[in-house]
Amino acid sequence: MSLILVTPLSQIETAIRRYKPTHMVTLLSPEHMIETPDGVDATRHLRLGLNDVAELLVSDDPPNEKHIKELIAFGRSWDGKTPMLVHCWAGVSRSWAAAFILMCDKRGPGMEREIANALRYRAPHAHPNPLMVRIADKILDRGGRMTSAAQSIGRGTIVAEGQIVEFPLSPDEL
Repeated sequence: MSLILVTPLSQIETAIRRYKPTHMVTLLSPEHMIETPDGVDATRHLRLGLNDVAELLVSDDPPNEKHIKELIAFGRSWDGKTPMLVHCWAGVSRSWAAAFILMCDKRGPGMEREIANALRYRAPHAHPNPLMVRIADKILDRGGRMTSAAQSIGRGTIVAEGQIVEFPLSPDEL
């Protein structure tokens, strides 16, 4: 099945068992980074150590251009024929920014608003990290469309933790 699974850290074992993803993205603070879980090939596990902050000066480890370039390159190495698991601590901000970025890159320019709306529909709690989205918008040369689309869906329902959410790649399933 062609999809991105977004989940909090607490649900990765369940997601791996249920969906058998071939690729995995971990977005955690450097001091909380995990090893590759059983069921995922370590060569297909991207581990990005970054804090969940919206501004560069707020943290020692904010999202930066290097992180986002690594995420995009990793996404481009995935053929989309098998599930990819994307997670952060709570499954609310960093993971949803990464999923949004990966989807915008896979689907191409002009789809940003449709992807953001689909994200909101599937995950009422999602609040994509705005700094990650701004950096990706610049790298992917989207002229502010990614940033605007992410802002247009608002903050989302406030929750302590998200749940496993399926985000299909196919435009027909969005």
